[in-house]
Amino acid sequence: MNPAKPLKVAILHDYLNQFGGAERVLQALLEIFPKAHIYTLIYDKKKTFGIFNDNVKKTSFLNNRLVQKRHRIFIPFMPLAAYFLRSDETYDLVISSSAGYGKGIHVSAPYHISYCHTPLRYAWEIDYLKDLPFSPWPLKEVIVRPIAKALRAWDKRSSRNVNVFFANSRYIKNKIRSYYGRDSEVIYPPVDHDVFYPERNREKKESYYIMAGRLLYYKRFDLGIHAFNKMKKKLKIVGRGPELQKLKRIANSPHIEFIEVADDDTLRSLYSDAEAFIFPQIEDFGLVAAEAESCGTPVLAFNLGGGSEIVTHKKTGLLFNEQTPEAIIDVVKEAERIHWDRGYIAKRARAFSKEEFKRRMRMNIQKLGFLI
Repeated sequence: MNPAKPLKVAILHDYLNQFGGAERVLQALLEIFPKAHIYTLIYDKKKTFGIFNDNVKKTSFLNNRLVQKRHRIFIPFMPLAAYFLRSDETYDLVISSSAGYGKGIHVSAPYHISYCHTPLRYAWEIDYLKDLPFSPWPLKEVIVRPIAKALRAWDKRSSRNVNVFFANSRYIKNKIRSYYGRDSEVIYPPVDHDVFYPERNREKKESYYIMAGRLLYYKRFDLGIHAFNKMKKKLKIVGRGPELQKLKRIANSPHIEFIEVADDDTLRSLYSDAEAFIFPQIEDFGLVAAEAESCGTPVLAFNLGGGSEIVTHKKTGLLFNEQTPEAIIDVVKEAERIHWDRGYIAKRARAFSKEEFKRRMRMNIQKLGFLI
């Protein structure tokens, strides 16, 4: 490769109609490759704050207002949309930042690296389909299982387009091996420590705990609500999603507060002032938990999935072994007996920094022979 020639890179991203952990990864990738072209099934400039506008090159036939607002209804059509999303341009390198569909987009390059947030959930773990509005769960045998079977075949087939996988956690590394029969390198997702850091010398106004993220079934916000209903302690829930109204109905305590939108400065303050971050789900990684740790806040996490990799037990938080309200109540009581060193917690969270993410991405891409 001619070292004088800039590397021409395409980044394949599932969809850009929300701003969450996957989009923070995309931002970090663009700091490495600022002129990269983005190919994505759906693009909503407003919901992604125009951050990616200069890089978005092409979208799929699904890119319209209806799909942008209710994309989960159209999940069965996304493999087809990825298949027909093509480019006439040829690139030196393709990087897919994907939880399923992105790696199936047809863009030509000699080499395809996939940063895998997870193998396609709806294909391999059928319980995730409980979030889908078009399929009432009692009809799962008739409607859901055939959809999952077709998605599974497509996802495994599209994995063959990838030369090298990077996994966002050891938990996902094991899934990549199990589902695709492929090995992968673990590179943890990036936390921006210029944004998420402990806010010291603040006058604390109230005692509360916090949960944050997309309000989806598998994230188990319901467990936190039931636990804090019983304890009569204050819980702030930051985020929105399809479970919002259901969660509001079960939050029968005046101590449960929903904050649907919070900018980064507000979120940093909310993390920093909280007694602890509650994380009861089985997560691929869980960037919100790493952000909370970066603010010096202990994380109380279920001991499976990404939470078990983020938390060092009794040092940066506590791990619990059952997904029940009672287990959350017990771990909150245990956390209240510990004097947490918040400076130490924030320091340990440096393992998840954006700088470390970019350093490891560059190092691994250079090992493949690319000059960046």
